[in-house]
Amino acid sequence: MYVCLEVLTVVLVAGAMAMALAHALELPGKLRLGRQEYFVVQRIYYPGFTIGGGVAEVGGIVTTFALMLTSSGSVRFWLIASALVALLAMQLVFWLMTQPVNKHWLQEVELTSPAKRFFGTEGAAGSRPSQTQEWTVLRNQWELSHVIRAGLAILGLILLTTAIAIRGA
Repeated sequence: MYVCLEVLTVVLVAGAMAMALAHALELPGKLRLGRQEYFVVQRIYYPGFTIGGGVAEVGGIVTTFALMLTSSGSVRFWLIASALVALLAMQLVFWLMTQPVNKHWLQEVELTSPAKRFFGTEGAAGSRPSQTQEWTVLRNQWELSHVIRAGLAILGLILLTTAIAIRGA
């Protein structure tokens, strides 16, 4: 049963890492886009990345925590605990850097009721961004947040797989 938990944890954390890394790898191409093209491209992420990423990130945190609680050996424990810290830091970056930009940008997009609640745009129609507002500041914050998240996800996956490899050695 423990091996199943290890495999599930790695799959979920790798899924979260894949989505964060995909965003980071798009950076050079997206920085070449003008405002209009950027916002057209930006809409492709919702809901796929939101749902898939949410399941992988939350599931990865929960299973990493469970793996940490059931680990044997102090080195393994601390490696898994460090992976958990990296995954929690990913969440912190999302909620402090990514989500405020999502909320701002999605005020002009027609969303389902659950999406409106998640992105916090419900009842925010009066605070629409102006066309002349400097959008590159928000773009840069959004893009940087995903580069940071990708680094944290890679770190978390490396720590997690190292802990698993130690048990197998």
